[in-house]
Amino acid sequence: MEKGAFPTAGTDSVLARLRAKLPEFTGALRRVAEQVLTDPAGASRATIVELAERSHTSPATITRFCRAVGFEGYADLRLAIAGETGRAARSAGWVVDIGREIEPGDPLERVLGQIMAADTRAMQDTAAMTDLAEVERAADAIAAAERVDIYGASGSALVGAEMQFSLHRIGIAAWSWPDVHNGLASAALLRAGDVALGISHSGQTRETIEMVAEAGSRGATTVALTSFPRSPLADVADVVLTTATQATTFRPDSLSARHPQLVVLDLLYIAVAQRTHERAHAAFQRTAQAVAGHRLREVV
Repeated sequence: MEKGAFPTAGTDSVLARLRAKLPEFTGALRRVAEQVLTDPAGASRATIVELAERSHTSPATITRFCRAVGFEGYADLRLAIAGETGRAARSAGWVVDIGREIEPGDPLERVLGQIMAADTRAMQDTAAMTDLAEVERAADAIAAAERVDIYGASGSALVGAEMQFSLHRIGIAAWSWPDVHNGLASAALLRAGDVALGISHSGQTRETIEMVAEAGSRGATTVALTSFPRSPLADVADVVLTTATQATTFRPDSLSARHPQLVVLDLLYIAVAQRTHERAHAAFQRTAQAVAGHRLREVV
């Protein structure tokens, strides 16, 4: 798939597509998108006139919005949203509105249900929108790389550290750089055949963009993991991997992105391990044996 392109209507979650495309909308089109994302179930039941009234736009704007997100008309968009919200309600297994706010007085049972429903939905949306050809490209590059740098800030740095740990255990020379100065210094030493992976939910984190751009300028293959395929981070990357998010109260998109990010990185890690099977298996065995003496013996 061309970098920055969106899957055609029907091949992925329409709500995930809207969330990814939201920063591109302005004015009336943005009001329509926000209305649909705020109340997707209501949008699936509304007529074109009702949705126009709720978003303070016009039926003509609704039609333009439908075409902007890959649908021929409002009937197709409405049907897609209805199908998606219906599947979400059935798959949750309990009565829960994924978009519902968590209240301070909610019992933990309800909070747990809300978190599980939101995370499950986000991971399902991520799986549906994952471009496997891009994952293959990233895996090929990492498997052949002499060195892999991983960049991220704040929560993305934690996700990057997890990926570095996984790659290191199977013999891939990988480093994780949460500090921009150290990261830039490392990026400047990369060369053709190396790989730089930048992680940022928004794709707007300046430090991560700078490190990935520096790595790319030295000839390294650059990979971006972001929820926004038309973001500045995606623009400087050779390979773009995308995630979907489902925010809940106290867990905005940037925090809710963690599990979808780990799903994509786990897939990438396994793909690398498949390509380096003999070396990966031997390295994993040696590293496991090295730490075996630090585990408590099982008491009989």
